[in-house]
Amino acid sequence: MEFIRNLAQLRPRHKNCVATIGNFDGVHLGHQKIIRQLEDRAHTLQLPTTVIIFEPQPQEFFIPHEAPARLTRLREKLLALRRYDVDRVLCLRFTEMFAKFSAQDFIQHILVEGLGVKHLVVGDDFHFGHQRQGNFQTLLEAGQQYNFNVESQHTFIFEKKRVSSTSIRQVLSEGNIEYAATLLGRPFSLCGRVRHGQKLGRTIGFPTANIFLHRHISPLQGVYAVKMHGVANIPVNGVANLGMRPTVNGKQLLLEVHLFNFNQSIYGVDVEVEFVTKLRDEKKFNSFEELKTQIYQDVDKARSIFMS
Repeated sequence: MEFIRNLAQLRPRHKNCVATIGNFDGVHLGHQKIIRQLEDRAHTLQLPTTVIIFEPQPQEFFIPHEAPARLTRLREKLLALRRYDVDRVLCLRFTEMFAKFSAQDFIQHILVEGLGVKHLVVGDDFHFGHQRQGNFQTLLEAGQQYNFNVESQHTFIFEKKRVSSTSIRQVLSEGNIEYAATLLGRPFSLCGRVRHGQKLGRTIGFPTANIFLHRHISPLQGVYAVKMHGVANIPVNGVANLGMRPTVNGKQLLLEVHLFNFNQSIYGVDVEVEFVTKLRDEKKFNSFEELKTQIYQDVDKARSIFMS
């Protein structure tokens, strides 16, 4: 899968493709249905597939302090898209200049001149361009003018409910990790690099891998049974705390993972942490001794989950 970092990196060889456009936050079942539709059209037309995404996402540009927590940062999104037959991902930098693009500018500069799109698949609620002036009808009319086909994909319904990034965020906030995995079509996970921390866990017998997530907010917080990928040939089981660490007056969102039966140095390693089950909410303890007692209970509970 080729990653095209911005519009300026488009080359003539990127022209003539089947494309789709969206945030693809989470790459959930609804997104996967669109990608499968894209793959089918690409196979029929014998053309490469291109997924067009935005960075930052539009809400993060327009209302940065109110935008919801992402399910997937850019790296996590690309890892998820690699699971499918996606040939290229074009990342459009959402800047002040780009925000002023009219719907016609978007069509002309990106779809026609940039990509030479031959077939376009979009969600049924897709809007684009300055003040969201463009919609599916706009694309249909442009397709007639510039000779490309357009089709919409209806909202994906699972158990009589619409699958969306918003609905998955809600499920995660409620602690239902298992159901979130069902809606995502894979376990929910977060990626980051293991960094040196305060090493306070060592003082109470529970050394942790400290992973800075480069997020101000997270779609979930609490204590979880987890699996860590990227440090051994197979995933390593463990228990994790994701939050602000109120017992030690933490100021930064941090993912701390205590791995079972593992004592290798993994500083600087990029890892993926898969969330299996929520054990409890994060809380502030009156002392390190209370925290230590609780961690023993968390570890026992997580081990029993992996043994069941």
